Amino acid sequence: MSRIGRKPITVPAGVDVKVEAGNLVTVKGPLGTLMQQLNGEMKIIKNGDTINIERPTEEKKHKALHGLTRALLNNMVVGVKDGYSKTLEINGVGYRAAKAGKTLTLNLGHSHPVTFDEENGITFEVPNQNTVIVKGIDKHAVGQVAADIRDKRPPEPYLGKGVKYSYEKIRRKAGKSGK
Repeated sequence: MSRIGRKPITVPAGVDVKVEAGNLVTVKGPLGTLMQQLNGEMKIIKNGDTINIERPTEEKKHKALHGLTRALLNNMVVGVKDGYSKTLEINGVGYRAAKAGKTLTLNLGHSHPVTFDEENGITFEVPNQNTVIVKGIDKHAVGQVAADIRDKRPPEPYLGKGVKYSYEKIRRKAGKSGK
């Protein structure tokens, strides 16, 4: 059996999970509401404050969907309770971030500033001009926006300039060794 799929999901106090026909799952919590259509072949069983996922057969497809369905549902429960965040660091001379209203403006060495707007429950925090924190309740959306920001100027291996995740390590290369 799938080790992830077997684990029960504990629903914390203050979080409400509703499973409708065709596995349309709605999760409401203190931070907001998430709704997602999960695979209809999986059985979602709610017993009090725990949720279990069961698969219909031992086929390879159903084994893969077992763990996936459980992980997606757990991400929804954690998201509406605690939320998700990703921290990005900006390195480089003249590279900086600023937030004005609901717009994040990045100066990354291009001839123009790069802007991102807060939408779909995603918010930005700029504690200093070299750090950006992307927050939201949807894990997928937070990761995608953070990846889009990083894509505007990925870190390069010679000087380490660019936008990187806070946990990311940049493998540095030696420059030219002239005679």
